[in-house]
Amino acid sequence: MAAPRTRRTDHRSWMRLGICCALVAGFSIPVPAADLASVTLKVQPKMVKVYGAGGLQGLESYQSGFLVSADGHILTVWSYVLDTDFITTILNDGRRFQAELVGADPRLEIAILKIDAENLDFFDRSQDVELDVSSRVLAFSNLFGVATGDEATSVLHGVVSAKTMLDARRGVFKTPYRGPAYVLDAITNNPGAAGGALTDHQGQLAGILGKELRNSLTNTWLNYSIPIAQLNPAIDDILAGKSRPRTDDETAMRPDRPHTLSSLGLVMVPDVLAKTPPYIDAIRRESAAEKNGLRPDDLVLFVGDRLVPSCEALRNELGFIDQIDEIRLVIQRGDELLDITLPGLKNANP
Repeated sequence: MAAPRTRRTDHRSWMRLGICCALVAGFSIPVPAADLASVTLKVQPKMVKVYGAGGLQGLESYQSGFLVSADGHILTVWSYVLDTDFITTILNDGRRFQAELVGADPRLEIAILKIDAENLDFFDRSQDVELDVSSRVLAFSNLFGVATGDEATSVLHGVVSAKTMLDARRGVFKTPYRGPAYVLDAITNNPGAAGGALTDHQGQLAGILGKELRNSLTNTWLNYSIPIAQLNPAIDDILAGKSRPRTDDETAMRPDRPHTLSSLGLVMVPDVLAKTPPYIDAIRRESAAEKNGLRPDDLVLFVGDRLVPSCEALRNELGFIDQIDEIRLVIQRGDELLDITLPGLKNANP
């Protein structure tokens, strides 16, 4: 269905409405506005506005997120907005924090941020709910950047119209995520809404709003959410540090003869920005990179289990791997994610 601009609805609007109707299985069921207002008031403190990179070619520099721990862990979508050293987050009460990227899973298109705060209200993922077709839902997000301070995020109400599988290999929707999704009868996936929270009408977490997806056959937009149950294992891994980017103050031992971009045959794009994404500019002939299928314009996302958000991070991570050891890469090629292993160099050490 097409996704025109939609109006913002917060808890003050619910109170003015008096009665709100939700369409469920073809029947109009009255929902007391006071109930929706109380649920909205309960959820809003868990929502986060996320600001970062953007502005080029009309790209928005904002998206949504929500708290998943009392200590300031924020679940959001993995996107270009996070390609900066200065990710700004604003809580519901207007407090502003600079966030650190803890880790990400590009296949699920999620990321975890961390802010220096305590005793925050958050979604308890152990109490998440599974929705059925015709379940009534609420979608909380900062679509169109309507909230910049202590304003409430937008709230849309609707129903789950279908439960289906997203599969990029069919070429209809261009997304690396291949798994179950809720298709929503609500115009939720507008600019800035990605990373927002989908809840049931009691405010229990059900899913995360995905990035904008256009149907390549019909030129229409898909309004959808990824069930939180599909994301919980990856979230747990990120929180446990399994995909945490390496920081400058780590003291891990470096080998005497590590892999380098040159030894692998990789030429990266010019490193002209503070955080230039690690795109491959060229591949040297007869190199390990060429023999194992790497191509110009590939974007390197992971080296082993380490996220490499920049060319500098890629060079740094290679410096911890001995030339006799293989290198496992996750790269993005167009809309596809690929695993590529580069073998270690024989007789690399004297």
